[in-house]
Amino acid sequence: MQFAPTVLAPAEEALRAEVREFLAAELPAGHRPALGFAGRHDPEFSRTLAKRGWVGMAIPPEYGGHGRSAVDRFLVAEELLAAGAPIGAHFVADRQTAPALLHFGTEEQRQRFLPGIAAGEVYFSLGMSEPDSGSDLASVRTRATRVEGGWTVTGTKVWTSEAHRNHFFAVLCRTSPVEEGRKHAGLSQLLVDLAAPGVRISPIPYLDGSHHFNEVALEDVFVPDDMVLGELGSGWQQVTSELAYERSGPDRWLSTFPVLREWLRERGADVSGEEAVVLGRLAARFRAIRQLSLSVARALDAGAAPAVEAALVKEVGTRFEQDLVEALRDAAETELDQGSGSLFSALLAEAVLTSPSYTLRGGTTEILRSVAAKGLSA
Repeated sequence: MQFAPTVLAPAEEALRAEVREFLAAELPAGHRPALGFAGRHDPEFSRTLAKRGWVGMAIPPEYGGHGRSAVDRFLVAEELLAAGAPIGAHFVADRQTAPALLHFGTEEQRQRFLPGIAAGEVYFSLGMSEPDSGSDLASVRTRATRVEGGWTVTGTKVWTSEAHRNHFFAVLCRTSPVEEGRKHAGLSQLLVDLAAPGVRISPIPYLDGSHHFNEVALEDVFVPDDMVLGELGSGWQQVTSELAYERSGPDRWLSTFPVLREWLRERGADVSGEEAVVLGRLAARFRAIRQLSLSVARALDAGAAPAVEAALVKEVGTRFEQDLVEALRDAAETELDQGSGSLFSALLAEAVLTSPSYTLRGGTTEILRSVAAKGLSA
């Protein structure tokens, strides 16, 4: 697919200005910015955004949404992330679960979940990765066994963001035995209540002790038939189609932007010539990644499924976020201290401890490069 340069229309520029004005009024001047969508789980702020029409933007009005474009949602998410707004509660459901329900869900599932997602009141996690599976998602061992009225699910998921706070998660599991030479067959997705009997959630803390990731153990968890997402056996195709949403957005290259912004605020006009060169290189990479990411949003609006381009956004975006942290750490020439009086120093310390996790979310660097290479050589 060829991607032309994307220019924002006047209405899109106006939307961006509206979000900036809202954030200037809503976020206190000295607020502690969240780093990325995983930075802070704040249901009240999510509901406030929903009342403004900025959650569920791409959900059709008949399901409580606003029927707006992927680009409009991109612009709102970009401004929220750049400001370090606390969007962790609703973000995954809005970004990924809602499109999955629209594409694969039953009418009953859409009516049940989408209005709550659009209202900023129903939160989802993702149940894909497993212990000892590495990046081989098709090797999942979580199994669903047919019982009267539904399925019982047994297995373990890891890196499950905010499972201790969210309501449901979409679980990739095996509903039929592995077929010789067809390991992607027999996989399905089930919508599992995180408060159901048999669900045990254990924290996987960051190095600083904060809690975002979890291990979720499922022991004979009953899932009714009406909570099967899509067709039985089509789980692999469904999950891979969802990854265009998970990998391509501004959340893949703006997680550490608040750190850079605070450094520039504290430095003012005291940036040295050498530091200016580093900033120039980072700015050039930033603009290139943003252009690719925005172009993917345009492609989604056009009905395309740009999986290769999404993988590229995630790969270059993750490296950019982590390189930015290292560049600022070199430039800061200060001891890292989350409890210091400097907001920049506190954010930098947090970013140093949490940025290694960026390569876990949405696929490792090696897998993303493999996806891109196969797609580009096809």
